[in-house]
Amino acid sequence: MSQVLVPLADGFEEIEAISVIDLLRRSQIEVTVAGVSGRSAMGAHQIAVQTDATLDEVVERPFDMVVLPGGMPGAQTLRENGQLAHKIKAMNDEGKWIAAICAAPMALAAAGVLVGRRATSYPGFLDEFEDVRQTGAPVERDDRIITARGPGAAMDFALTLIEVLAGKETRDTIEAGLQRP
Repeated sequence: MSQVLVPLADGFEEIEAISVIDLLRRSQIEVTVAGVSGRSAMGAHQIAVQTDATLDEVVERPFDMVVLPGGMPGAQTLRENGQLAHKIKAMNDEGKWIAAICAAPMALAAAGVLVGRRATSYPGFLDEFEDVRQTGAPVERDDRIITARGPGAAMDFALTLIEVLAGKETRDTIEAGLQRP
C-alpha cells in the first residue's frame, strides 16, 4: 500500500487538502496528515483539522509521495520549512512522487525540484522562478512531479494522484462514485 505525506500549515486551502486526503483514503492509500506546527491546523477559511501527527514525528519516515496543499499563508509556511524542503529534495532524489497545488508549487520551486520542469500553480506563485516552465494547465505532470492550479482543479488533481499510485482502474472506480457530470 502506498504511503502519502500531507503536511498542513495554518492557512491551508481546505478544498485542496480535504478533498485530496478523502479521495486518497477512499482508494485505500495510506495518508499521514502532519501538522507543521502541532497536531492541528487551521484552514484559510477557519476550518480546524486534527492531524495524525506532527511533521517532526514523521518527516524521517519513508513515503511514496508528498502532497502539498495550497492556501495562504499555509503554502508560504511550507515553503519556509527547512525540514520539509529537505524531505522534498530527498524524495526527488529517490525518484518518489511529489505533488503540490495552488500556491504550494512555489515550495517545490524553492526546494529546487522544478528546475527545467513543466509546472502549474495559482497565477503568480511561480513567477519569481524563471527556470520553471509554467503551463497554466489545470493539472500538470512532468515525470514524477504533479502540480495543479487551484481549488477548482482539486478533484482532477486528486484523481491524477490516485492513478499514479493505485492505477487507472482504481481512479475510474473512485471517479464513477463521485457522480461528476
